Amino acid sequence: MPPPDVSAELKALIDGFFQAVSFASGQVPAYTRIHDLFIDDGKLIKNSAACPEVSSIEAFIAARQSQIDSGALTSFEEVETNEITEVFGNIAHRLTTYEKRGTVDGEPIEGRGVISTQFIHTPSGWKMSSMAWDDERPGLAIPDL
Repeated sequence: MPPPDVSAELKALIDGFFQAVSFASGQVPAYTRIHDLFIDDGKLIKNSAACPEVSSIEAFIAARQSQIDSGALTSFEEVETNEITEVFGNIAHRLTTYEKRGTVDGEPIEGRGVISTQFIHTPSGWKMSSMAWDDERPGLAIPDL
């Protein structure tokens, strides 16, 4: 079990990420806040297809903003439902189960998945260094954490 203060800092980073990508219909997401959560060279990796999609922070934001600008993505919410966190000195790892829902091309979407997030302690506090996720699908169910 990580120390309470570290655990709270890591939870705040994860919560901050989910808040930055979540938005209701008629609102805009706070994507720029993602920069404050990650180290400068942070990576976001969607690995739910045959080939991983590895993105810088800027590329991750640009791809999602493009969906919003085109009118394809009109709402999105993602929340943490469970987690396992391990800390060793200046590094940490959090395995998060999540649920997501939203509206794409006028149709509701929903799903669940698992995110693996790595953190490093920096002179300015804890930051995310990378985040990789995969979505639940037929033949791939979320294990009990």
